[in-house]
Amino acid sequence: MNKPHVVVVMGVAGTGKTTIGPLLAERLGVPYAEGDDFHPPANIAKMSAGTPLDDEDRWPWLDAIGQWAHGRAGLGGVVSSSALKRSYRDRLRAAAPGAVFLHLTGDRELIEERMRERKGHFMPTALLDSQYATLQPLQDDEAGVDVDVSGTPEVITERAVATLRRLDN
Repeated sequence: MNKPHVVVVMGVAGTGKTTIGPLLAERLGVPYAEGDDFHPPANIAKMSAGTPLDDEDRWPWLDAIGQWAHGRAGLGGVVSSSALKRSYRDRLRAAAPGAVFLHLTGDRELIEERMRERKGHFMPTALLDSQYATLQPLQDDEAGVDVDVSGTPEVITERAVATLRRLDN
């Protein structure tokens, strides 16, 4: 990429945000921030119990991610956030107007299989349906790209880098 973007790696649980985010940051030569680390303990407890978060739960989390992204403006960075709704992305953009979104997408069966194989993650596969029900894909007026998550993490990262480069052209 010609200029250092702040990239928000988004998508439903199990698409690989936590795997692809650090790989992408390394390839771009910028820092990575794990979006899950911005959740307050009450949110993690709620999700661990299989209860989806509501918007009131998400606002402080999104504000914390937005603050991090704002601090990286002009410097570049990669942060993960499900950012499933347009209103969530709008809130992130309000804090970091230059942020671009990398939407990890893929076949639902593949994503569920990957979720089942994860060890030690607080998000149960039972919440995947609620994630898909909440998902509002990127709109044409939003700065961002969709990247398919089939293949190895390295292949997905290369696909992401190539797709993000097209934003600069």
